[in-house]
Amino acid sequence: MGLYLKKELKNGATIGVWKIDETEEELLNLLGEAKGELEKELENIKLYKSQQHRKEQLSVILLVNEIFGKIMHIGHHDNGSPYLENDSTKISITHTTGFSAIIIDPSQDVGIDIESIKRDFSSVEKKALSPEEIDDLIEVDIEDKEQMQERNVQLAIYWCAKEAIYKRMGRNLVEFAEDIELEKFTVKEEGEVYAVFKYPKEEQVQDEDGEDLNELEEFELEYEIFEDHILVWLVG
Repeated sequence: MGLYLKKELKNGATIGVWKIDETEEELLNLLGEAKGELEKELENIKLYKSQQHRKEQLSVILLVNEIFGKIMHIGHHDNGSPYLENDSTKISITHTTGFSAIIIDPSQDVGIDIESIKRDFSSVEKKALSPEEIDDLIEVDIEDKEQMQERNVQLAIYWCAKEAIYKRMGRNLVEFAEDIELEKFTVKEEGEVYAVFKYPKEEQVQDEDGEDLNELEEFELEYEIFEDHILVWLVG
């Protein structure tokens, strides 16, 4: 399939999505002459035992090169967040079985996450949501499959949004249930969600009156559902 989606956002960022329906050999062949310049990256990909993981990594390389129109080199900071070795553009990367995606922006920090909504997200409620967020969950009859699916998508949005913020922040030791909180939202095919990141006390800066200047950072995220997958992203 190759490039599935290229979306130019109003704020200047660009999203690219690759649908992974090629074999590993086909993905390697798509690199063509670029393989010589990407020797280091390809050697690292060979270390993955899972063929699916190798395919996802190869699709990311192809996607980044496609969006930029030239060979790009992806490095990783100590915390695992990606950066471009030969360009100052900000980038965030995500991949799952069947799809990979990136978001780039000339100067603003970005975050993105993709997941299949066929995955069971029930564990997200206990491990990643605050008590207030749990109260905001859709009330369901467990015998009603349609209601249960809507709740699963709602949990998927929570998870992907928090993952996208985590990637955007580029920090270690983030507690999803305590440090990131989403406002109540309605599940749609596409929409926006609002969230805050709560800085730990030791990092908060106060003014001369003792008021916190950076206790919270607010974010507006967008999401879109397609082919039983959900994509969530933020810029800035």
